[in-house]
Amino acid sequence: MARLRGVVRYRFKDEDGDLNVVIEGDADWVESKVQQLGLSDVGFTMPIGTATFASNLSDVSKEKAKKNSRKVELEPLGDKPQDMGPTPDPSSIPVVRRPIGELNIEEAIAQAGLTRPERPDPIDLMDMLEEADEPRPVQSSISVDPMGEAWLRLLMEIVVREYGSTALATEVIEEVAGSKMGNKSRLELDVWLDSLFKQGKLVKVHGGDAVGWGPSPRWLQGKI
Repeated sequence: MARLRGVVRYRFKDEDGDLNVVIEGDADWVESKVQQLGLSDVGFTMPIGTATFASNLSDVSKEKAKKNSRKVELEPLGDKPQDMGPTPDPSSIPVVRRPIGELNIEEAIAQAGLTRPERPDPIDLMDMLEEADEPRPVQSSISVDPMGEAWLRLLMEIVVREYGSTALATEVIEEVAGSKMGNKSRLELDVWLDSLFKQGKLVKVHGGDAVGWGPSPRWLQGKI
């Protein structure tokens, strides 16, 4: 294959890596850059068309046209930008070494000013439900128990807001709000909670031998 001369353009595009390389300039310069980047075996190089000029120009016009037709080579990148921030200083990063297994999680949480999530107490939850105003029935055409769903949503709001918890076990829901949800049997309660899960109102949490139920944010906001 004949060696390219003049102004050329090299192009390589890697779809998987989202990489697009374009180098344009004199053929020898472009080839040297491609080799420096290790791209000799990929991509392709093609000549760039040059403009044509009239042949009946005066000597002055010919010289001017010659100057205007010169191609400007791409300049190599110079110094790094001035807005890159200070040079990283690894020595400023504290080194903490400890034997595996000796980290005291409780102490670390306390030092960070955080508290562990408190497990909701069923008795406290029942008291909060008793003190709360009776909710309005859920306005949804797909709800099979609008009043029971309203009490369940209120219970979930309390659990999330007061305890920072994300789910309650089925037996806790039955113990705390079973009477307000029609005194459903365990089987009826499981079937009903599962139907709310399928409607996108609850999320199901599996933990060991127990199954927990958590609220969908949209459902808590009354958007489902």
